[in-house]
Amino acid sequence: MILLQSATLLSPAKLNLRLEILFERPDGYHEIATLFHKISIFDKIRLKTIPGNRIVLTTDNPQIPSGPKNLAYKAAELILAAAGISQGLKIHILKRIPDGAGLGGGSSNAALTLLGLNQLLKLNLKIEVLRQLALQLGADVPFFLLDAPTAYATGIGEALTPVRLQDKLWFLVIFPGVTVSTAWAYQSFAQYNLLTKNPNNNIIINSNLDRNTVKSLLYNDFETVVYSRYPEIDAAKNQLIETGAEGAMLSGSGSAVFGIYPDKKTAKTALAAIKTNTGQKLFLVHSLGTEPKP
Repeated sequence: MILLQSATLLSPAKLNLRLEILFERPDGYHEIATLFHKISIFDKIRLKTIPGNRIVLTTDNPQIPSGPKNLAYKAAELILAAAGISQGLKIHILKRIPDGAGLGGGSSNAALTLLGLNQLLKLNLKIEVLRQLALQLGADVPFFLLDAPTAYATGIGEALTPVRLQDKLWFLVIFPGVTVSTAWAYQSFAQYNLLTKNPNNNIIINSNLDRNTVKSLLYNDFETVVYSRYPEIDAAKNQLIETGAEGAMLSGSGSAVFGIYPDKKTAKTALAAIKTNTGQKLFLVHSLGTEPKP
C-alpha cells in the first residue's frame, strides 16, 4: 500500500532590473548580463504522490500546456530519472503569473517542482545536482533555486552571484495582454549589430544596492526591438511613468513592463489611476527580501 504524500509550494515571479545582450555564442545561445529580482506574484504548485508511475499535470489556465510540454512536468521527469526511481505524481498549478510575460513563470514552476519533489520524496539530491537539472530545463531556472531574492547573472543566465538589496522595492507590473517570443526578440536584436559589449558589473556585485542605485541601473536591450513592433507595450510603460514611477522598463523580452515607486502608498495611488483594457493585467507587488540568506 502506498502512503500518499502532498506538498504545496509558492512559485514566485521575477523581474529583470537590468538586461544586456553581449554576444552570440558558438552554441547559438546569447551571452547576457542581467539582474534578477524575485517579486510577490506567485503561482501555487500542489505536488502529490499517486499509485503507479504516471505523471499527471493539470493547471487552472487552459492556455498553459498540461502534459510533457510543461516545464514542471519535464522537471519531474528529470528528477525522478536522476534519483533512479519510478513514482506516480500528480502536479496541479494554480496560475497567477501571466504566460509569455517575461516574468519567469514557467522557469519558477520548474525550479519549485525540483525543490519540492526533492523534499517530498526524500531524494536528498544535493543542490549542485538540482542546478544541473535546472539548467537542462532553461537558462532562468537555476535562479529560482537560490535562497537569494536578487542575483546578478552572466553566461546564459546560469552563472549567479547573490546581490544585497538594502531597500524593499514597490512596483506596479502591467501585462499588456500580448506575448513576445523570446527567440524572435533575440533574432531581431541581433540585426541591430549591437552584440559586442563589456558590461561594468562592479557596481552591481560589489554594492549594497538601494532604490536609487537600482533606478540608475535600469536598462534592457530588448526594448529597442519590442517597442517598435508592439506599441501597446510601450504605451503601458508610459502609463507607469505618467502615474509617478521613478523608473519603468520591460522585463526580460516582455511583454510585461514594471515601474518602481517610492513606497507602497504612491504605488497604490498609481494603481487606482491606471486604466487597463480587456486582456491586460495589473499587479501591485514588492521585493521578496532585502538580502540573500547566508
